[in-house]
Amino acid sequence: MYINSGYWHQTRLDFKDKKHPLFIGSCGTYRLYTVKRLPTHRPRGRLDYQLLYVASGKAHFYFSGEEKIISAGNMVLYRPKEEQRYYYYAAEQPEIYWVHFTGNNVKNILRKYGITDDTSVIYSGVSMEYKRLYLSMIQELQMKREDYEELLVHYFMQLLISIHRQILVKPRKKNLMLMDEMDRAVDYFREHYNEAISIEAYAADHNISVGWFIQNFKQYTQTTPAQYIQSLRITNAKLLLETTNYNVSEISNLVGYENPLYFSRFFKKQCGMSPVQFRKQLLAADAKNSDTT
Repeated sequence: MYINSGYWHQTRLDFKDKKHPLFIGSCGTYRLYTVKRLPTHRPRGRLDYQLLYVASGKAHFYFSGEEKIISAGNMVLYRPKEEQRYYYYAAEQPEIYWVHFTGNNVKNILRKYGITDDTSVIYSGVSMEYKRLYLSMIQELQMKREDYEELLVHYFMQLLISIHRQILVKPRKKNLMLMDEMDRAVDYFREHYNEAISIEAYAADHNISVGWFIQNFKQYTQTTPAQYIQSLRITNAKLLLETTNYNVSEISNLVGYENPLYFSRFFKKQCGMSPVQFRKQLLAADAKNSDTT
């Protein structure tokens, strides 16, 4: 199981903040590999809010005792003191992002962005932008640089704006066959991102035009197929840099780049630093966190 998370003041205890309109307490992500099942049950809930994003696969949530299977492209919102019960199964390849937040004006902020008081499941669509925002919050909570608490709120507000835009366009996206087609494409790219993928060949294999596919894929994910594949490669390269001792050439090959030099240049363009620098930054952050615990 892969876990990446960050906590305000390094505490996992939930809390209620009354001083700020909005305050971010923690953020993280889960991916199940070896662990077959990951259950969570908080009968009395928490003191804060939680917003979970199902980025890939499926997850099982319970609302008022009734199970609901939530697939990729949806978010789940839990409110303070609401029972939380959900399960992840490795066989369904879930990739989950979560953030806990609190504050004295959260209800009004959520309402402003189209999330009503009775909303539990939010159709968000699949977007690499959501991942970027969650990962940015995780990084800020881990590194705790100057003004990070304000930046956390900034990232979270960007997330709410992205969700609101998707809520507003939802009525124009009721074509379930189209959504299924895009879901299949997302799953295919996620499973084969490190192989040589031809967008033209994929479209031909599914009897759809290249232009139609790219246009609808971009509407569904807010990115083109090629950009989505590149984002998957960079995301998984970051994971390998953080969790393995593979060198840059090995990682380049594992995520689908035959030329390590091209991979390093593209990684730097996307991340603002080379793979080597990225790994050094992670090691420095881990050492700093170890010193303060």
